Amino acid sequence: MDEPAAFQISRITGSAELAEVTARLLDRLPTWFGIPEANAEYVESATRLPGLLAHAGAEAIGVLLYRRHFAEAAEIHLMAVSPGWHRRGVGRALVDAVTSDVRADGCRLLQVKTLGAKHPDPGYARTRAFYRAVGFLPLEETDDLWPGNPCLIMVKWCR
Repeated sequence: MDEPAAFQISRITGSAELAEVTARLLDRLPTWFGIPEANAEYVESATRLPGLLAHAGAEAIGVLLYRRHFAEAAEIHLMAVSPGWHRRGVGRALVDAVTSDVRADGCRLLQVKTLGAKHPDPGYARTRAFYRAVGFLPLEETDDLWPGNPCLIMVKWCR
């Protein structure tokens, strides 16, 4: 039987360090994060949003940035996991950690936005399947948020 992947999750406030790690991880995922303007916005948001880092030793292998919209509602703004760590529990651990953190602070609902199924990208089909597997349900798909790309809004109860 394979040994479980050894990694840890750390909480980190928005900072230049978090922005640098975010930029490095986005560079490793060009098929998911291939729009330079969007990547620049994600990196900038890492200077001010709270985040979680997954790391194996000194190597950052995943990042999750989130924001609170209301006392009862939060959103995963960005999640990126290094390709060599896909399907090894990193994404699930990041989602579980943020869910636990916001629940402890009174949050009842967590949302995430991702590319909708009207777009044929196979990578995002896997992304949607991942979010379903960790408890998110589709709420709405809209063409009004991201010009030229369908946005699927998914939600999860923080129980």
